[in-house]
Amino acid sequence: MQSFEIKGSNSLVVGGAGFVGSNLVRMLLERGASGVHVVDNLLSAERDNIPLDRRVRFTEASITSDRVLASLTDDYDFVFHLSTYHGNQRSIHDPLADHENNTLTTLKLFERLKDFGKLKKVVYSSAGCSVAEKTFGEAKATEETDLVSLVQDSPYSMSKIFGEFYAKYYFKQHALPTVRARFQNVYGPGEILGAGHWRGTPASVWRNVTPTFIYKAIKGEALPLENEGIASRDFIYVEDIAAGLVACALRGTAGEAYNIASGVETSIRELAERINELTGNRTPLQLLPKRAWDNSGKRYGSTAKSERELGFVARVPLADGLARTVAWTRENLPLIERNVTKHAVHMERG
Repeated sequence: MQSFEIKGSNSLVVGGAGFVGSNLVRMLLERGASGVHVVDNLLSAERDNIPLDRRVRFTEASITSDRVLASLTDDYDFVFHLSTYHGNQRSIHDPLADHENNTLTTLKLFERLKDFGKLKKVVYSSAGCSVAEKTFGEAKATEETDLVSLVQDSPYSMSKIFGEFYAKYYFKQHALPTVRARFQNVYGPGEILGAGHWRGTPASVWRNVTPTFIYKAIKGEALPLENEGIASRDFIYVEDIAAGLVACALRGTAGEAYNIASGVETSIRELAERINELTGNRTPLQLLPKRAWDNSGKRYGSTAKSERELGFVARVPLADGLARTVAWTRENLPLIERNVTKHAVHMERG
C-alpha cells in the first residue's frame, strides 16, 4: 500500500462549502495542505462555511459546468467528491434535479479526471443507506461486500450507487484511483438548517434528523418520531467523517469501498430522548405514522475493514458529539434562524 501525505498537497474538494466538505477543508488546512480548491454551487451550503485562508480558492458553480471542468488542471494530488442533492425526500420530489446534482456530477467529473497523471486518489462520498438491508427487524452490520438490492427507497439512494458504479468503472477502464467512502448518518457542529436554496419540500430546512431535533428541542418543541422512532442509524461525528475521508485518500486501496462508520446502532427514539435530556426539553415526543416511502428501517455499518486497512476508528462517542453539537447550535442560533426563516414563505404555501 502506497503512503501519501496531506502536508504540502493540493486538493480539489467538490461540495467543499457544505457541512461535511467545509469540515474536511479545515482538516486539510490544519494538516498542512498547500492548497485547497473548493467548487460548490451553494445549492445546499453557505459561503460563510468556507474558511478564510489564503490557501483556499473558491469557485461558485456546479462541477457539471463545462467551463469549470475545462478550467481544472492536472495539479491536484487528491480529489474529494462530496457534492450531492441531499437527500431522499427532495430526490423523490424532483428526480431530475437529483440526477443533475448527483449522477451527472460524478460522471462528468470522472470523465474530466480520467487522464490526469498527478492524482494520487479520488475519494467519492457514497451512502450506507444504498447498501444496507431494508429491514425493521434485527439489523446486522452492513459489510462492504454486501450485495446491492435493486429495490431502493429513493432516487438519492440510487444515484449514490450509480456513483459507485462509475467509480469502479473508471478505475478498471482508465486506472482512475477512486476510493468509495460509504457515509453513515453524519452530525455535528457546522450543519446549518436551511442552508442554500429552497428545493421544493420542507426537507430543504429539516434535512437531517440530528440538527432538526436539536433545534426543535432548544425551542421547546415536540420532536417528531415517524414510525414511533423504531428505526435506527449509525451516527458518526463530522470530525470523524473528515478523518475517515483523509484516511481513504492516504491509505485506501484504489478500487475499494470503505464504511466510514461508528459501528454503533442507535434508535431514532433514543436519539430524541438523549437530545431532550441535553437541552432540558420537557415537551412530549410527537409519535407519527411511518412514511410511506421509507423502508430503510434499522441499519449500522461494519467498521472491521476500515479499521484493518485504513487504521480508521471513530473517536467521538455519541454522548460527547451531541453535547458539542447542542453547544454549537446554541451559539449559532441567529445564523440558523436566518436560514430557517428565508424558507418560511415556501413552507407556508405547503
